[in-house]
Amino acid sequence: MYVINAEQERREILKRYRELLNIWNKGGEERSHRMVRKAFNLAVTAHKDMRRKSGEPYIYHPIEVARIVAGEIGLGETSIVCALLHDVVEDTNYTLDDIRQMFGDKVARIIDGLTKIKEQLDNTTASAQAENFRKMILTLSDDVRVILIKMADRLHNMRTLDAMPTEKQLKIASETIYFFAPLAHRLGLYAIKSQLEDLALKYTEPEVYTFISKKLEETATTRSKFIAKFIYPIKKALSENGLLFDITGREKSVYSIYNKMKNKQIPFEEVYDLLAVRIVIDTNFENEKYQCWQAYSIVTDFYSPKQNRLRDWISTPKANGYESLHTTVMGQDGQWVEIQIRTKRMNEIAEKGYAAHWKYKEKNSIESGLDRWLNKINELLQSPDSNALTFLDDFKLNLFADEIIVFTPKGQEKTLPSGSTALDFAYNIHSEIGNHCIGAKVNHKLVPLNHPLKSGDQIEVITSKKQAPRDEWIDFVVTARAKSFIKEALKEQRKIYAEEGKAMLEGYFKELKLEMNKTNLLKFQECNKVSSPIDLYYKVAQGHLGIKELKLCIQQHDKGGWFNIITRPFGRSKPNIPPRLADQVRDKLPDKMQKSVNGEVEYRISDCCNPIPGDDVIGFMAQDGSMWIHRTNCSEAIQLMSKYGNRIVKTNWSNREAVTYLSGIRLTGLDHLGLINEIVKIISEQMSLNIRSFHIDSTGEVYEAMIMLLVNDTGDLDRLMSELKKVRGISSVYRISRLSDVSR
Repeated sequence: MYVINAEQERREILKRYRELLNIWNKGGEERSHRMVRKAFNLAVTAHKDMRRKSGEPYIYHPIEVARIVAGEIGLGETSIVCALLHDVVEDTNYTLDDIRQMFGDKVARIIDGLTKIKEQLDNTTASAQAENFRKMILTLSDDVRVILIKMADRLHNMRTLDAMPTEKQLKIASETIYFFAPLAHRLGLYAIKSQLEDLALKYTEPEVYTFISKKLEETATTRSKFIAKFIYPIKKALSENGLLFDITGREKSVYSIYNKMKNKQIPFEEVYDLLAVRIVIDTNFENEKYQCWQAYSIVTDFYSPKQNRLRDWISTPKANGYESLHTTVMGQDGQWVEIQIRTKRMNEIAEKGYAAHWKYKEKNSIESGLDRWLNKINELLQSPDSNALTFLDDFKLNLFADEIIVFTPKGQEKTLPSGSTALDFAYNIHSEIGNHCIGAKVNHKLVPLNHPLKSGDQIEVITSKKQAPRDEWIDFVVTARAKSFIKEALKEQRKIYAEEGKAMLEGYFKELKLEMNKTNLLKFQECNKVSSPIDLYYKVAQGHLGIKELKLCIQQHDKGGWFNIITRPFGRSKPNIPPRLADQVRDKLPDKMQKSVNGEVEYRISDCCNPIPGDDVIGFMAQDGSMWIHRTNCSEAIQLMSKYGNRIVKTNWSNREAVTYLSGIRLTGLDHLGLINEIVKIISEQMSLNIRSFHIDSTGEVYEAMIMLLVNDTGDLDRLMSELKKVRGISSVYRISRLSDVSR
């Protein structure tokens, strides 16, 4: 528990401020501290009566944010001033006009970009979080420092998240993994990105985080000895060849190890590339490429490289400015090691991202991938779509990690996200070329619009004035630019047909003696999974919906009266929620949310993650008043928590209920006679669990089995998986999250 001591706190505040100045002065340049001291004095005064959840003085937070801005991102005086003042307008009585008078227009504009829109739960704002993200992103067109300071703010909040209640921890961690970590990656802030991912995992998957951290701690000594032995011959050879360098070894981040374990369904011990060695060469700009390749040659003289694992981001830097040579080599004792080779300039850009990129820009005036990305964001900002959630989703599509490089017929280079199609390429050239695209030639071969592109492809777009975007085109593209232009074109098409479709639908309602009011229209939309009235009228005008579908919708809901029941997004007709869980969720609802819900709250288990008792769960209040129960580590729940924090309720399952839940497990291994019999005996006889389905596929001696069964809680599932792992012929057992993906 934090104990308040005014004198000790005063000394600590001054100590932290002096440390900030020392970090800022590291470059050795003579600096005037006048503006920074002025900002510090104002922040101390403004926050003097405020404390953080931990009990510490609030001023610690802006000072720490300023230290991250100066030291870990490498920004200058204006950014340090803004970091110190970033919460003053939002949390105190000072206004933007006050800031403008004291520090000027530039500081005031940045502070405005950092000031949140007040959260509200009403019918006009679908998501205050999305609106805040949008406001912050809008400043990219004016000053990218807003985003960089926000990154520092988020990093310090994540480092001090322990003091927050569980609901807040989950909301902030989910926002971080969904939005801030990918944005840090795109801005080249790799060190910050890794920290954000690890800290987010600590709160969304605490058991996993603790397990991997403990494993890394237990094997630290062994790894240190291995790395020392591994780098010894490389260091010697690099020195003999006259290179100035620094060589270090490190393990991968907890989050990246977890991703490998999850994606490949392997235990910690089978993650083969835990280690990475980085060689940073000190040389001038003109010799960078030559000396990096020289170092690569020296490394491969001692260790054999893995085929297809060479990544040359020096000849072709990543879109965020990242430059480095990566290869994976076989070390002693049959262990794979990743090698990263770069120069001091490249390393600074990799660590400090955008700020370092701008610092070195004058040495290379050619427009970089990062410049091109910022130009794309500016195009997205000018999109006519006013929906903040749509804007956020489209923006997130621009945060792609993997990229491909393709070429126009004249050899012009284009960078696109991995998975892009010929249609994405067409829209990348120009919106009109995309709208009228009928096909393409890839490497002189005719291909359809949805043909996936690969690095090195040369594409020629074929157009026709008669062509126009169609609904299915949305599924053909992955880039935000293409999706935005297609949506806009489709919206215009729908407006043309809307009046015709509306008149036709009025006729169908009259024929069935029903009133075409707003409520009934909404219910007809939901019956047919149509998102808006214009889309509904368009489908009617196109003949996709008619009187037959209207009758069918009536029949589906006739037992409870016309349209008394609305189809839910996940299609499960009746929830199976223990009463005590429902009571816990209802008790935790905010007052505003309680008032927005009339009558009983309807509780539903989400098919996307299929939670069962024992799982960490959250409740999400949908617009229609129903409460959806998700596992906290579910990817959809993470998106919901990152966008609708004010609609999320953290809860726990009550003690074991006399109810069973459908769950699933997947087994892999080597087949042998009697294996299925052993598996069934453990499930049915030993564990007394009821099997709903058992599906097995085998290729030669290797098999994969999917078993659906009824369990009471996660305890049943954990004990079952533990017993199955003991069976000869079973190499891996893991839980299936999305049951709808399992073919029955």
